This record gives sequence, structure tokens and C-alpha cells, in this order.
Amino acid sequence: MSVNDYKLDQTDRTILNLLIKDARTQYLKIAKECHMTSAGIYKRIRNLKKAGIITGSEIKIDSKNIGYPTLAFIGLQMNLETTTTHIDVFKRIKDIPEIVECYDITGKYSLFIKVYANSNEHLRKIIVGKIQSIKEVTATETFICLEEGFKRQLPF
Repeated sequence: MSVNDYKLDQTDRTILNLLIKDARTQYLKIAKECHMTSAGIYKRIRNLKKAGIITGSEIKIDSKNIGYPTLAFIGLQMNLETTTTHIDVFKRIKDIPEIVECYDITGKYSLFIKVYANSNEHLRKIIVGKIQSIKEVTATETFICLEEGFKRQLPF
């Protein structure tokens, strides 16, 4: 079953909204909200996973509380030689643990990344020592986040 074959109904939307609020919500609670049995909810969630609509669950960690208060977004400009691809650069970027997201984008930059650091000095070391040392990276532009406004899932 693919996402194109699956048609979301109102019950699916209710389930998704409850799981977005708290991915650990018990099936019994979801079942009561949807006026269904726990077994019915289990089947719905299994089908949502099979269709690729639900791709996992995650724990949110407050980066500041674990010693990483600096958040930055960095645009990377690249010059790719014929033997190098975005995939090769992705692999090297992925090896840098402070980089938590990486996007292949259009426009001025080839890649756009999200980086956490424990200080501005640490961020500088990541940029200069790790990112700019990748030979295909020809330029970077860094945007330091002053405060996260909000982060959310798509509404249902």
C-alpha cells in the first residue's frame, strides 16, 4: 500500500492529530476519542505506517538543556567536479554529528543545513574545520537563530 493508494478519512485525521500532540498516546485513549476498539485503532495505525504516512515517532530533546544553546542554519555553495556528486557530499556532511538536518535545495545554495553548537566558538570550528574543509564547498553563509518561534506538523 502506498501513500497514493491510501485515502485519509476523518478518523485517520483524528488519530494523526492525537499522535502529533503526543506520539505515546495509548491506543485505548485514541479508541475512546474515535469511538472505536483498540484493535481497530491498531489496524488503522498499522495501515498508516504501511502507506508511509506515519514514518516513526521521536523524542524531542531541548538542545539548550544538554549544552547546545547555539542553533544555526548554513547555506552551502558547492562546485561539484565530474567525479563528485551531492550524495558524496551528503555522506561527508552526515558524518558531522552537530549537523542534524541537511536539504538539497534550489537557488543560491546547493545544500542548506541545520547545526547545533555549544558556543559561537564551537560553531566557528564546525564551519571552518569541518564544513569548509570539504573541498567541494566553495562558500558558506551562516544564519544564527536568535529564538525558535514555533515548529509544527502539517495540520489535518
